[in-house]
Amino acid sequence: MRVDRKVGMESPEPCKTASKTAAKWTDAFVDFGPDPLLSDPSLEHCAAGLARIDATDLKSTASIQKELKGLVQQFVPYTPGVYGILDPLCRLVYVGKSKALRSRLLSYFLPGAKDEKAGHILKQARAIVWETQPSEFAALLREQALIRTWQPTLNVIGMPNRSQPAYLNLGRGPAESFYVTRQWDTRASISRGPFYGSTKLYRAAEILNRYFLLRDCSSKTPMLFSNQLALFDLPERAGCLRAELGTCLAPCLSDSLRTDYQTQEQMARAWMRGESAKIHLQMIEQMDSAIERRQFERAARLHEDSAILKWLYGKLRQLQKASSNPPSIYWVQTTGGSRFPKDGILYLMRSGGVQYAIAQRSSTKATSKKASKQPKSADTKRDALETWFKSEEQVEFKYSLPHESLGLVATWFQKNPSLRKHYVEVTTIDEALDKSSRLPPSS
Repeated sequence: MRVDRKVGMESPEPCKTASKTAAKWTDAFVDFGPDPLLSDPSLEHCAAGLARIDATDLKSTASIQKELKGLVQQFVPYTPGVYGILDPLCRLVYVGKSKALRSRLLSYFLPGAKDEKAGHILKQARAIVWETQPSEFAALLREQALIRTWQPTLNVIGMPNRSQPAYLNLGRGPAESFYVTRQWDTRASISRGPFYGSTKLYRAAEILNRYFLLRDCSSKTPMLFSNQLALFDLPERAGCLRAELGTCLAPCLSDSLRTDYQTQEQMARAWMRGESAKIHLQMIEQMDSAIERRQFERAARLHEDSAILKWLYGKLRQLQKASSNPPSIYWVQTTGGSRFPKDGILYLMRSGGVQYAIAQRSSTKATSKKASKQPKSADTKRDALETWFKSEEQVEFKYSLPHESLGLVATWFQKNPSLRKHYVEVTTIDEALDKSSRLPPSS
């Protein structure tokens, strides 16, 4: 039996530590890395490092699982947090979260879980690591960040398409089009997500390109607008049938005006921002027309396409509404133990996503000598809020990117509408100090 309370202690065989430069699940695991939402001076003492248990009785799968179960019962706390499963090569193959770590990990050892996903994860396990978090909300944010960073194989490979996050993008100029990615594309002119249901999303991108007459060919295909000068007058031909069918403006041919294509791009952006529902009305008209002409297969296809776009448009409207929110502060009660501030944590949010976190009040756990050198709690809080207010989105490295947690935050409040009373919008530093000091509101 082997138990580590902090990363950095001598590691057991066969897991040999290696310094982590770029996080990959194929690397020998050392630690999760720093938590940016516990980086503020008021929360630095909360980051206590990683805890770890290792199986040493390797005679059989049954003996390994029996030992790990006993270690979980003995050492893992009933607090919120994230956990990781390490395989025999000490690779991080799975990351999860829970509001009660011990209960969640013990569920893997239940008899009914042996043939399900939990059983498959357990067969890989040789060690378990965990990191306590101040609340379930914090654990959700940390899990999302770790999966995005590490891409553990059991979190990604074999996951149904409906469970994998995907993003809808408009970009890849000079002739832009709709396309889908697994990560936020910073090069796109507009990107939205994450969405869960990538099969639908790929289909939606195809429908949108066809409706807005945008290309769907490779970005390597040269674009030849009619107002571009050519060195040689050579005959051109489209690389696909869409130009002949009239479902693409064919910027690969010189008879297409750049201004015409840009007009279509602007209409596509408006739809992405949830500003125009014209496409849905036109699809209904086309469907009715197809029925009148007894083109029932075409009508059925239009009905399916319309349903997919309505689903996507509803999601886009939700994201647009969330991302247009002014700067805001969300107070969360800590339930992760005495190490975390008893007065709760304030999450600073912009564009609907979490950027930073500070303690509601500075900790008094520091030694008296150290505490005497610390600024007053109100001053520390004002400084943190002032810096955050002055920073533009994505300017400061210490701030998380709002879009990374936008979907998570929106879903959180949909599932927990009663917690909106702990959320306040702010426009000035003084207003932020005043409103945050009155959180949580008295019942």
